Amino acid sequence: MADTDRPIQHAPDRPWIFRTYAGHSTAQKSNELYRGNLAKGQTGLSIAFDLPTQTAYDADHILARGEVGKVGVPVKHMGDMALLFDQLPLEEMNTSMTINAPAAWMLAMYVALADERGDDRHKLRGTTQNDIVKEYLSRGTYVFPPEPSMRLISDMVSWCYTEVPKWNPMNVCSYHLQEAGATPEQELAYALATAIAVLDRVKAGGQVPESDFETVFGRISFFVNAGVRFVTELCKMRAFVDLWEEIGRERYGVTDPKALLFRYGVQVNSLGLTEPQPENNVYRILIEALAVTLSKRARCRALQLPAWNEAMGLPRPWDQQWSLRLQQILAYETDLLEFEDIFDGSHVIDGKTEELKDKARATLAEIDALGGATNAIGHMKESLVGAHIDRIKAIESGALSVVGVNKYTSTEESPLGTGDGAIMTVDPAEEAAQVRDLKAWRAKRDNAAVEAALANLKAAAASSVNIMEPSIACAKAGVTTGEWGTAMREVFGEFRAPTGVAMVISGGGDEEIDAVKAEVDRVSDALGRRLTYVLGKPGLDGHSNGAEQIAARGREVGMDVVYEGIRFTPAEIAAQAKEANAHVIGLSILSGSHLDLVRETIAEMRKAGLENVPLVVGGIIPPEDARALRQMGVARIYTPKDFKITGIMGDVVKVVEKAWLATT
Repeated sequence: MADTDRPIQHAPDRPWIFRTYAGHSTAQKSNELYRGNLAKGQTGLSIAFDLPTQTAYDADHILARGEVGKVGVPVKHMGDMALLFDQLPLEEMNTSMTINAPAAWMLAMYVALADERGDDRHKLRGTTQNDIVKEYLSRGTYVFPPEPSMRLISDMVSWCYTEVPKWNPMNVCSYHLQEAGATPEQELAYALATAIAVLDRVKAGGQVPESDFETVFGRISFFVNAGVRFVTELCKMRAFVDLWEEIGRERYGVTDPKALLFRYGVQVNSLGLTEPQPENNVYRILIEALAVTLSKRARCRALQLPAWNEAMGLPRPWDQQWSLRLQQILAYETDLLEFEDIFDGSHVIDGKTEELKDKARATLAEIDALGGATNAIGHMKESLVGAHIDRIKAIESGALSVVGVNKYTSTEESPLGTGDGAIMTVDPAEEAAQVRDLKAWRAKRDNAAVEAALANLKAAAASSVNIMEPSIACAKAGVTTGEWGTAMREVFGEFRAPTGVAMVISGGGDEEIDAVKAEVDRVSDALGRRLTYVLGKPGLDGHSNGAEQIAARGREVGMDVVYEGIRFTPAEIAAQAKEANAHVIGLSILSGSHLDLVRETIAEMRKAGLENVPLVVGGIIPPEDARALRQMGVARIYTPKDFKITGIMGDVVKVVEKAWLATT
């Protein structure tokens, strides 16, 4: 049959899984949200865990202060897991968990819950993200060093394919790579290199017979990002499909067409969502959704869309419903699912796809030459920071247009986000309630059983015993998330990933940068030494992209910038500032915990005798919170609308001059 005789239209395909990324404050309130979303037509859950849960701390740990329930749901123990899935049929659910370092623990609790409820663990369907390499590179919720982290992932992959065979034990996540500035070829190559590193580790681990390896290969899934550059993003997805099949056939000898399928879920780009004119984000989200749904052979298996107002804070249920309705209209009102791939045979699409594949292969070869993904973390991190610098500078210069930010900035006031309740907030009292619940849980359990389970867990971690069954036993005994994390830390140790900002950067003739550099030199001369800026990320927020850009630009304009990375206590940041004799301290906080963490940092600065050092703060900060921060004494507050980083640096120089030189 000639190509022109091939059928082009058919009965509608089954749509992708509709998800919204959700979870907040408590397991009970999150369960109510999930049941409401499912009633509105959502077909799968995507669990957002709070930062203490993501980093394996209990709610009463010092680093958890101010972070409990802020960006997701706290799951401290089996009791929370039971509440989270109350009245939800586990055997029928499709549950995605955005969890990485403690992925084995969250899956263990999920399986333990199924066992206790009498559900068949073999029928459980879903995904644990479980991608630790991208945590080192972009998201920051890592805990353990690379080698034991890869061992945990390998254990899960090796265990899941027989015990929970419908579960995807790993969802290689390139989403956060693009959020950190990755180019399309970097997103392709870094994600594929991560999958290769895991598969090579599974092969070397000896837990999976060679005859079963094809099955394991087929259970590796991906979670990608789709930006607003529609044609490039669509071609990137087609490139992913081709390259994954190529890796399966050529590197691992996989021949089963079903096992070779590139199975991916997607959240469309949040990096491009804007605080100015946020209603425009609806159009961006729609265009990005089209990039991962229009091409049939590269169509996503699951899709979750951010809400239009996520650049300002947590979305309300109505905001999430609006994004869900977009998916439903696309799937059920249009004829999209009735046609064969509408891009097959396009020389433009084929050409761009081949270009991306060639660039990705070249980048993969670089990573291979460095010894694979886990050995190339430092190189990849610096490359990401560099790519993000290029993107930010393009926005600042206007070479990259962002409507409402650097182009067409005049606007009418939006009626969509005004008044109280425009974004969801978490009651600060919830954290204290979570700590009380944690203490009550510890008091009522059999502590001898807990100690025995933890001893077995540590023995397994210290040997070659698969970690999953000992973790499930811990869940059933009543072990908490922080106790599991502590046990693993005692065996594996902890890790601090590279920041990627060590390189010396030159402005290369940029007039604005040169002007600020001259001001830094002038003020430094007046101070008698180089203007010193200590930049800290307090608490558990791992979104370090903004802090990295501030650190890099500060060095570019000639400041002495001290930036040690993420996850420091306010006391540790104050100590860094005292040791460096800082002229200014900056905090970057994107988790919504700015009031608590700034208040505590100011208290620690006073204890250290740094009360005269000005403090500046950046993050997603609502206007009413900004007023509160100013009342605390914060000198400057920067939010996403302040996109010109060189301008921020110039402003910081003025803050330093006013604080230290105004009276001399």
